[in-house]
Amino acid sequence: MVSAGSLKAAALLSLATSGVLGRSVLSEYRRDTAPSEFKLAGPAIPDTPLTLKIALTQSNPSGLENVLYDVSTPSSPNYGKHLSKAEAAAYVAPTSETASTVNSWFQQNEINFTNLTPAGDWISIQTTVGHANELFGANYNVYVHGTTGKQVLRTLEYSVPEELTSHVTVVHPTVMFPKFSALSPAFATQQKERQQAPADNLIAAACGSTVTPACLQSLYGIPATPATEPSNTLGVTGYFDEWANKADLESFLSQYRTDMSPSTTYSLEALDGGSDPQDIDEAGSEADLDIQYTVGIATDVPVIFISVGESNNDGDLDGSLDTIIYLLNQDSPPQVITTSYGDWETDVDQGMAVNLCNAYAQLGARGVSIMFASGDGGVSGIQSISCTTFVPDFPAGCPYITSVGGTTGTNPETGVYFSGGGFSNYWARPFYQSTAVPEYLEYLGATYAGLYNAYGRGFPDVAAQAVHFAIVTNGSTVSASGTSCASPTFASVISLLNDELIAAGRPPLGLLNPWLYAVAAFALTDVTSGNNPGCNTTGFSATTGWDPVTGLGTPIYPKLKTAAGL
Repeated sequence: MVSAGSLKAAALLSLATSGVLGRSVLSEYRRDTAPSEFKLAGPAIPDTPLTLKIALTQSNPSGLENVLYDVSTPSSPNYGKHLSKAEAAAYVAPTSETASTVNSWFQQNEINFTNLTPAGDWISIQTTVGHANELFGANYNVYVHGTTGKQVLRTLEYSVPEELTSHVTVVHPTVMFPKFSALSPAFATQQKERQQAPADNLIAAACGSTVTPACLQSLYGIPATPATEPSNTLGVTGYFDEWANKADLESFLSQYRTDMSPSTTYSLEALDGGSDPQDIDEAGSEADLDIQYTVGIATDVPVIFISVGESNNDGDLDGSLDTIIYLLNQDSPPQVITTSYGDWETDVDQGMAVNLCNAYAQLGARGVSIMFASGDGGVSGIQSISCTTFVPDFPAGCPYITSVGGTTGTNPETGVYFSGGGFSNYWARPFYQSTAVPEYLEYLGATYAGLYNAYGRGFPDVAAQAVHFAIVTNGSTVSASGTSCASPTFASVISLLNDELIAAGRPPLGLLNPWLYAVAAFALTDVTSGNNPGCNTTGFSATTGWDPVTGLGTPIYPKLKTAAGL
């Protein structure tokens, strides 16, 4: 698969250069110039400080995958026997040869480096633009983002010294340009409209007009019983200066969870200069949504807002990388993590994508359930994009996370038009989809042949309501839509299940997908109508069984309890 933005050399191209590099191998280059939203300002000043993050070749990623599936597959005798931080890290730690070679090269060039992860597979160096240009045969320039005015340092190609080519997989930032806004609108619409507090006899059918915690509880059988296990936590990530507001949360709970204390709140973890200012005018609608529908559904589960700043001024990709580095270093990361942001798979270099996905595998092996919204662009990544082939979302195609699509309406639910879904071009179909996906492909037949990778990992895995969620933001009640509504909803369901499992002396669910496809499919409502248009097509259609609009379907909490052996 060739990325639209950057390209791994098809064959190692040796370059004879002078200076520090000696003989080098072209590692990555852009086929084109910078993305259209960036304007070249000129060469970067050589003494400008530059922090580079470098991914080293992992020793046994296939072994990590095997043990992840072993502890995540209900039929395995090792099901639920999750790894420790050190045990998971051992599978991806660089070999002694890699460590020795890289150490030697750094010493020769008088470079100090810092290990970023427990495995030591990500390191960072502090250098300057001039030195980086020499070390990696690069030509860093300053580019200005047209909308935000933010400046980034990027090179259109770089090389790796020949002796490091089998030991270094990614150098960042180099050829990949950041985004400074969400992949697609978290809010398909955001209409300011005052909502009345729900009546006591609110039933599931009300989700067809306005979604509240009460109607989700009724529709999906989600209990209002408070959780009891303080060790069971739910992490919510926030990017792009999206901050949650405690006053908004208190107002939301007062209106929509009158059985809870309105002072129920969340804790904050900040990285990359992240913060959570409580000036109500600075509240972010996305962050408010994610917090209100985790605190407001996963009753009394401790919720952690992970606020990721832009101290490096480098957009979403560094935020995602630094988030996973932060989580890998935690002795006890949240058992469930939900993220409402993503990227287009074609805009993330495959080496970077694989490294991030393998990091999710480490967390899954440690018992963490990771959920991502499947995207709001149907089969095209974003509804307005012009495309000739379908555009998968990242990391929705990573097999080690659970991708959550969107539905709307009730009795029956239907797949919402913007629900991101399709097939990865980076990852092959995982074993847990060996029956479900071929059945859908047989139903699809020759339709869209050549527009998608029929051998790729299919997504989403599951779905939940995604339209007309009532939230409070900046002191006002508004209506929000997007798969970023669905992901925190499903994550809350899993957090409540984990609470019951831990209370029963059992481990949390961890990676959900092998369990969902093999055991728990009966515990989901199969959504059989709806489609996700894009790329001048009507997109995929929902049908009986798994489909790339709503996955296996929407949750039925009492049946999920049964599937979990509770």
